[in-house]
Amino acid sequence: MSEDTVSAKRPETPDRKQYHIEVERGKVAPTVLLPGDPKRVKKISSEWDAFEEVGNHRQYVTHTGTYMKTPISACSTGIGGPGAAIAVEELANVGVQNFIRVGSCATLKKDIEIGNLIISTGAVRLEGTSKQYIRNEYPAIASYEVILALVEAAENIGVTYHLGLSASTDSFYLGQSRPGFGGYEQQWSKELIEELTRANVYNFEMEAATIFTLANLYGFRAGAVCAVYANRPRDEFAVKGENDVIRCGNEAAKILAEIDEQKESRKKRYWSRLTS
Repeated sequence: MSEDTVSAKRPETPDRKQYHIEVERGKVAPTVLLPGDPKRVKKISSEWDAFEEVGNHRQYVTHTGTYMKTPISACSTGIGGPGAAIAVEELANVGVQNFIRVGSCATLKKDIEIGNLIISTGAVRLEGTSKQYIRNEYPAIASYEVILALVEAAENIGVTYHLGLSASTDSFYLGQSRPGFGGYEQQWSKELIEELTRANVYNFEMEAATIFTLANLYGFRAGAVCAVYANRPRDEFAVKGENDVIRCGNEAAKILAEIDEQKESRKKRYWSRLTS
């Protein structure tokens, strides 16, 4: 390796920033919100006390600031597992420990309304990225402390929410039982919603399984909350709930910091009601 190169195993920019997200250590908070859409980062940070843009490269826009005096960051991942995995890897390299996906989804439950929130307890690994890391049997589960923080946040802001398993896919169309161009379909795709409904899966989305898997492999905490944009059994779609899911994510980051403070003050490794 020459003086003007870096290791191909851990590529960095010439000024030692992470190659894809172009963020350096010291510029992110311990907890990061992960929207898919780069435009949602500004919507998230506009609710903070103050913020600065610390990275903007490709689909990865990163802001860092404080929310109600709690350090917080937000970084967009783009759509799907591959981009989310890069974000988790490189954010972990610069010090992030907690990852909260803030996104949108389609519910498989007929009685869940568009605009409601779904907090994922785990994810069915229908995507391919996590399979590059670990065998198929490995579970993609959310951290119980992040789930608790998201539930308390949803209660605090007064929104309707649900808890359940998500299914993470690589394809928005056939992978989520939608026909492709020209009505192209496969039998397995046509049967997928019925199969997942029988398994009590709550929603389709595209990143949670990758984020949960990597976080568990590396010893971090992760969770996900999504606004329901589509109800598949009722064949309804509308963009509703974005502001609520943003508020829930921000509030959860603050609550998670409070949980950590309570654990530290009582010298506990895990949080419970007895810790508070």
